[in-house]
Order: sequence, then structure tokens, then C-alpha cells
Amino acid sequence: MINQQLLRPESIVVIGGSNNVHKPGGAVVRNLISGGYQGTLRVVNPKEDEVQGIKVFHDASELPPTDLAILVIPARFCPDTVELLARDKGVRAFIILSAGFGEETHEGAVFEQHILDTCEKYEAALIGPNCIGLLNNHHHSVFTKPIPNLNPKGADFISGSGATAVFILESAVIKGLQFNSVWSIGNGKQIGIEDVLQYMDENFDPERDSHVKLLYIENISNPDKLLFHASSLIRKGCRIAAIKAGSSAAGSRAASSHTGAIASSDSAVEALFRKAGIVRCFSREELTTVGCIFTLPKLTGKNFAIVTHAGGPGVMLTDALSKGGLKVPKIEGPKAVELKEKLFPGSSVANPIDILATGTPEHLGICIDYCEHEFENIDAIAVIFGTPGLVQLWEAYDVLHKKILECKKPIFPVLPCLNTAGPEVEEFLKKGHVNFSDEVTLATALTQVMKTPLPAASEIELFGVDVPKIREIISGIHENGYVSPEIVRQLFGCAGIPMVPEMVSESKEELIKFANKVGYPVVAKVVGPVHKSDVGGVALNVRSDEHLALEFDRMMQIPDATAIMVQKMISGTEVFIGAKYEQRFGHVVLCGLGGIFVEVLKDVSAGLAPLSYAEAYSMIRSLRSYKIIKGTRGQKGINEQKYAEIIVRLSTLLRFATEIKEMDINPLLATEKDVIAVDARILIEK
Repeated sequence: MINQQLLRPESIVVIGGSNNVHKPGGAVVRNLISGGYQGTLRVVNPKEDEVQGIKVFHDASELPPTDLAILVIPARFCPDTVELLARDKGVRAFIILSAGFGEETHEGAVFEQHILDTCEKYEAALIGPNCIGLLNNHHHSVFTKPIPNLNPKGADFISGSGATAVFILESAVIKGLQFNSVWSIGNGKQIGIEDVLQYMDENFDPERDSHVKLLYIENISNPDKLLFHASSLIRKGCRIAAIKAGSSAAGSRAASSHTGAIASSDSAVEALFRKAGIVRCFSREELTTVGCIFTLPKLTGKNFAIVTHAGGPGVMLTDALSKGGLKVPKIEGPKAVELKEKLFPGSSVANPIDILATGTPEHLGICIDYCEHEFENIDAIAVIFGTPGLVQLWEAYDVLHKKILECKKPIFPVLPCLNTAGPEVEEFLKKGHVNFSDEVTLATALTQVMKTPLPAASEIELFGVDVPKIREIISGIHENGYVSPEIVRQLFGCAGIPMVPEMVSESKEELIKFANKVGYPVVAKVVGPVHKSDVGGVALNVRSDEHLALEFDRMMQIPDATAIMVQKMISGTEVFIGAKYEQRFGHVVLCGLGGIFVEVLKDVSAGLAPLSYAEAYSMIRSLRSYKIIKGTRGQKGINEQKYAEIIVRLSTLLRFATEIKEMDINPLLATEKDVIAVDARILIEK
């Protein structure tokens, strides 16, 4: 419940404000004053008569009507204070900085619920408790530093952790990243990250509002809400990057159904971000670097020119860009020769363009002009320009400032000289620019931005999937556990997923008759044990009735064996599709190379069901092993279209069968003509 009293209050009271600026109560008053708050500022403190030049009320009952209350008092006093202020003083927005609530004790959780109930009763907004506050262009209601430069076109930053928000702001400020607002939601009892995004989405003004959103998330309480509003904002022209912390523990839980269980909570986050179009980051340096990238013109291609006076950083940036799938093409031809003649002897223009340590600001400007106007195969320019300690950089950075304003191609300044040329860098940042002080961090962030797909379409692909029949089959299953191969085949038939011809039977004679019908060679597999190969339950290339009879007798002696499956033996590249139902997220679908490689290498892509064809292709093409799928070193690739089609059809099946908790198709055998499921397991829990 975000309202105008929270965002643009005409009056604010700090309950627990003080003269000690080294404590939260004093620091938040200081920040409100120094931030130039234009409304009426009040303070309640029973022990002071004046706080930082403001006349003090000794008790909250003495206050006149007020819009926003900031509480910096012990947790046990907060519920009654909120009740008093909401009931008697018309307060309709609360920011509770105090800790000691549900994050610590059961008693604190009771206090927190009482506060929420009061706010809901009086339709009041609540930020916190246990947060650092809210910072925007109207009021600086935070008790921490740094206070970044505020700009309506700066980033909106929403954090689930106050301390982490401070660290991220520290990282951002030295890069020159500006902010429009900073939200620390703390325990998020009423207003969580999803709610802030909802408000920004539903009230978005493309002319007035920031187009950059940065998120630090510790808990995704409503994935659907996050997905809907993040996707909507991105479609409206915004760009969003996020860190999701705390995903690894769930990812390490034991697998119970073969490779499908690889879909950990981290996979769910990966899938959600991919579907929404959110750039995923893994550190505060990466998040703030991506935020800086978002402030520059969008990349329209992958080709970079690197202009530098230091060879080593240029080489490292070249390596890092190339590793991430971006390109540093060779620059050659008459125009390259012409540029080289304008530089000092020994300079290189092949790309990176190295103007040497003695290169001048004029040389820097000439190189940028050539990259902008003369070299058509260049889409963006990275400028690495520090100082060897020979000259001051005022003039060089002034040239860079002018070129950034003039050029249509984005320019990425890498100025790694905060120690030797701090004043020059600071002056450069004051002009509204950003600085990427480390070239490899820049390349890593650019890679994340470029590989993040656009938000997925919301429509479900139903063509060729018999939903009523799927529901009929699922409804007919009355026991939890792994379903029989026959049920697997029926469900796949409803979804149009092709399977290799097979028969499951306890009769040796029936299986031999089937093998003769489909033709040898065949594969024999034990039915019952989860990991067939681990117990010797798979026999390949069975070529005769006698061989099949021997394998049947051997496998039926394996513990837990209930029958034998015989399949027509086919060949092809092994790929896999797995899925796992994640609470609140839905089904996470995984794809990758099959066989043991999915478990050992874990080269998988994740998507959130239901999937579109664009999402399926994006998942396949983001695999490190995609070159094998596409075809390499004389080997033909697989039918990528049919692989994507099976992924989409499977995701639609899962969307209408939430009782399926785990699924594993490993392998599917793929050729340039077809993709056929060979082995699959489905776990049902009702």
C-alpha cells in the first residue's frame, strides 16, 4: 500500500529523533535536514527540548496531524505508538527503522503483526520494520550514508537488506551512478520488493520516471507478481537488473529422481529472471556496473573498438569480451592506415587501438572520431585511459566528456586512476558520466546484459496438446510415486512428444515377439530401480532372441525389478529435458546434453513453464555445449526445431499437471531429422 503520504509527505515526525548523529535517531534527522526537506519536520523525544534546531514534542500525543512517521524507538514501544499515531494524528505512512521484530524473536513477530494490522485498519503504508528507510527527491528518510546524487533519470534501487543497500550504494557512488530513489524494505511486512515494482509499473510515466531498476532480493515471496510487473516495466522501456542472494543451499539437496532434481531453487530464480527479462547479477560490483551500462545508449551490435594508452588492460578487455561472446574485430584498410599516420610512431590501430603512454588528448579524440564515423564494423567504444603519472588528465577527460555527448555509439569509459587522478575522475563524474574502473568487470557485466532475453510472451502454446486427456489421465492416478512406463507413454502421447517404440512386460515370450516385430537390435532395461545403469539394469545392442532371453533372466534377479522394458535401439546425440516443481514458482524446465554429462558437467539452461518457442530456443542457444547441438568438426547437428518443440510441449503438459513434481527425459536421441524420447520418469504427488 504505497501512498502519497509515504512518497511526498507534507509533514514528517521522527519518533526518537535526537542530537546524536552517530545513532539512527539523530542521523535520520540530520539527513532530512541536509537533504533539504521542504515540508514540516517534527521530532518526539521525552528527554530533549530541541533536536538539531527543531523544537521537540515530549510525547506523541502532543503532535498535530502529520503525514509520515519515522520510528526509531525500541520494538516493544512501536505497536502502541503506531496505533496512537494512526488513530489520533492521521498518520497514513510509517517507516520503522527499529529492529527486534520477527527477524529475531516470536515476541517480535507478534509486535510486527500488531503493527501490520493497525496499518491495514487505517489504510496506512508501512516500510519495514528493520530497515534503513526510504530515500527519494522529496525526503531523505534514511539514517545511513552515503547519500548518492539524486536525479529523476537515475536508478530506482530496491533492497531487501539495509546493510547490503549501503554497500551497494558505496559501490555505485564511486562509479558515478545516480539514483532516483532508494527503497530499503527490511522485513517487508506490508510492502515488499514485488509491491514496489507493482507501484512503479502501474504508475509508470515514461517522460518523468526512471527507466533503470536495480534489485537486491533475499526472498521472492510472490514470483508471479515479480514476473508480471518486471516484464511489464521492461516492455515499457525499463531495464532491470537484480541479485538474488541465498539460493545455493536448496540447490545442494539430494536428487531423488535422477537428473530432474538438479532444478534447485537457484534454477527457479534463473528461470524466473530469464522469463521476465531481468539481468541476473552475482555481486554488488556487477549490479552497479550493469546499472551504469543501463545509463548509456543501448548496444545495437557486438563489435567493440578499444582505445587505450595501456596495452595490458586492452588485452585483458579483449579476452574478457571475447569469452563472453562479444567481439573485438580487427581494424584494417585505408582508413586504418590513415588513422595510424595521425598517431605517434609505434602506435597500433589493429584493435585494440593503442596510442601509447605518451598519447595526447588530441590523439584520444581522433581515435574516437574514427571509430564513430569511419569504421562501420564498430558498434561501441571502450576507452581505457588512466595516467602513467606524467601528466594531469583534465584535458583528456574533457575530450572524453565532449565525445560521449557527440557520439551515437555508446562509449564505455574505463578510468582506472582513482588514486593518481582522483580529482580529474571526480570532475568527470560530476558532469553526469559513469566510470568502469575495471575492464574485466565491465566485460562480465556486458555479457550478462547481452545474453539476457527480452520478456517472454504470456500466451500458452496449446497447439497439439490434448489438455482434457492429460487431466483425465492424471485424475485416474490414485497413488503417489513414480508412474508406470505406460502412463508416461500416454501422457507424452497427449503432448505430442515422440517416444521410441517399446514394450514393458513380465513375459519373456511377449518381449521376444515384440523385438522381432520392431527388428533387432534392441535395448533391454529393468523396470523398478530409479538408476537403472547403476544396478546393471541396461543392456544395449541386443541382437538375437537368445541374447534377449539371457538379459531378461539376469535383470529380473535385480532387487526391486518388476518387469523388463524392450525398446527399438536407435542412435543419435543424447540430449535431455528435466523438470521439477518449485513451491510458488511452478515447474522449472531444464535442458542440455544428455547422458551422464548433465549430472557431471551440469551444463543446463532453465526456463519457467509454460514456455514459448522463443524461450525454448534461447535456452538451447545459451548452453555452453550449443556448438555440439548445432554441429561441429564434421558432425551433423540435431534438429533444433524439434528439440525446442518438445521443450515447449512438455512445459504446456506440466502447466496443466501440477501434480507432476519431478520429470526426467534422459536421454532423448536427436539427429538432424528427429528427436525421440528414449527414457523417462515421472513422479506424481497429489
